[in-house]
Amino acid sequence: MPQKVLAGRAADASLHDDLVQVKVDQVVLTRAPARAVAEAHLLGLKKTPVEIAVAYDSVCVSDATTVAMRAQGHDSSVPPEAPAHGILVARPGVGFAAPVHLERFASPARLAVTDDPRMCFVGGIGMLSLLVGPGQLAQALTSGSVTLRTPRSIQILLSGRVRPFVCARDVALELLRRGIGDTVRRIDATYGAPVVIEFAGPSARLLSVPERAVLCAIAPAAGAASAVFVSDEKTEAFLRDQRRSKAHRSLAPDAGAPCEDVLSLDLSTVDPLLMDTRGEIKSVRDLAGTPVQQVLLGGDSGATLRDLLAAASLLKSKRVPPRLDFLVAPPSRQVLEVLAHAGALVDLVATGARLLEPDARVISGELYPPGPDVTSVRTCDPDPAPPGTHPFIVASAETLAYAVATGEIGDPRSFKRPVRVTVPRVFPTEDVLFVRPRKSEASATKSDRRAAPVDAPAWTADLDLPLKTAVDRPRTPLAPHAVLLRSDDAIRRLAFDAPYLAGSVRAVIAPFIPSDVACVLTALGIAAFRGDSSALETLAQTPGIVLPAPASWPEGGALRVTAGSTEVALQWLGKPAEKKWLISGTARPAPKSKT
Repeated sequence: MPQKVLAGRAADASLHDDLVQVKVDQVVLTRAPARAVAEAHLLGLKKTPVEIAVAYDSVCVSDATTVAMRAQGHDSSVPPEAPAHGILVARPGVGFAAPVHLERFASPARLAVTDDPRMCFVGGIGMLSLLVGPGQLAQALTSGSVTLRTPRSIQILLSGRVRPFVCARDVALELLRRGIGDTVRRIDATYGAPVVIEFAGPSARLLSVPERAVLCAIAPAAGAASAVFVSDEKTEAFLRDQRRSKAHRSLAPDAGAPCEDVLSLDLSTVDPLLMDTRGEIKSVRDLAGTPVQQVLLGGDSGATLRDLLAAASLLKSKRVPPRLDFLVAPPSRQVLEVLAHAGALVDLVATGARLLEPDARVISGELYPPGPDVTSVRTCDPDPAPPGTHPFIVASAETLAYAVATGEIGDPRSFKRPVRVTVPRVFPTEDVLFVRPRKSEASATKSDRRAAPVDAPAWTADLDLPLKTAVDRPRTPLAPHAVLLRSDDAIRRLAFDAPYLAGSVRAVIAPFIPSDVACVLTALGIAAFRGDSSALETLAQTPGIVLPAPASWPEGGALRVTAGSTEVALQWLGKPAEKKWLISGTARPAPKSKT
């Protein structure tokens, strides 16, 4: 299915080349909107030709630091001139970016490019979302097309029917427990291409679009570039309820279409599960009786509207234990309104819930972090956290309801009587918190432009780089250096912080780097390398390395670099066509001459 989406937008429908030029339908900016728009200015952006471009302002809780960052035009802020370029602006409070985009803009069989790995959530509607660098986003905003690596596919066939008290969150955790991440890693390393998970099978039609989105949200944790579901009558019904019927297109895998692997999952075999603080998937019964001090229901993934309604019903007439904080973060403004009209919000507040604003820092743990001796249980997928951050347990909404009712972890099937939930068929779709482009703005002079983005310096000679073992998001560019990372979580964090590393990090070395992350790093002028255990051990004892200029690198990506008094062998994870990105320090194409 991913190849089908791309083939219809590429000049070469066979997708034989490592890099293909494809037409983009949507651009979604959440992590660094100001940088992408600033890079597009350098390419001469006037009005974007893409179908939809949206910039999400995800900071709801302001403090002195965030106010100063906005005033200075920080990369994470939304530039005020965005509407003049045809870019919609989602104001703070509209909701978390991924669920809001699913409701209001995502369309099946379309292609979206983004700077946020969590946007793979929109695959639940049949939309392919791919992570790219700021220079590629600028190219998409300016020309309506972008250069991408051709992905590979893993197909997951769903059968059976979920049992009572088993949610889509449990199914997602079951997929991770069965080793889908190992399969993704094997295929990525074999082909050097991003891997997209596609869901199909007879039971796919039994899942609602929000439940499908919860399954697609596991892609970053599995090391995949994205995930996508079939688009069928359930998708059409969802769009009709959102008053967007015209956006529907069918999408299904062709009979006999090749894919790199096929996995099967019987939904009737899934039990209530959780992910513990070490990232291991376990049955809820394995941690039964563990006292809980914090519960966060909602967030941008892991809990659908149906799940929130079920949790409210299970907790009706109950009271939160005295030493437990019950936090509720509705995924979107639409969900909040439906909960209010259905009376579920009243039930949650009567239980003792505290409502949170949809600030992205709630998901990352910067707001309401669990304490050092606090057991926190949440429905949302965790962001890769920096060292020193206290992790939390991930579980389904009904498991969280049991924790609120009893003050400890336990099997939600202990409620005995399954709750019956009726999800409304008519949803509020008033986009009051969206700033839409106006004709008067489109012709206005854009005098409030931000400073040019910081690119990596051109790489035309050997680089002698100090070697660090951690990546910190710098507030100002640091001296060029290389980074040695040993954990998958640290590599995942690279994908989230990549736009802020340009000009500081020049090389990343690790046992494994997903191809989509390697491509984003290369687009920022950062070389991504894979090394075996002996090479990594040698580098761990070396204060620095010397990297030759990319123009001299041999074909095939094999490279010998100087580490102190020895040489080590590394594998460059870029493609030959991407070498020019490293040399110039950016994937942003040269602006067209005005003469």
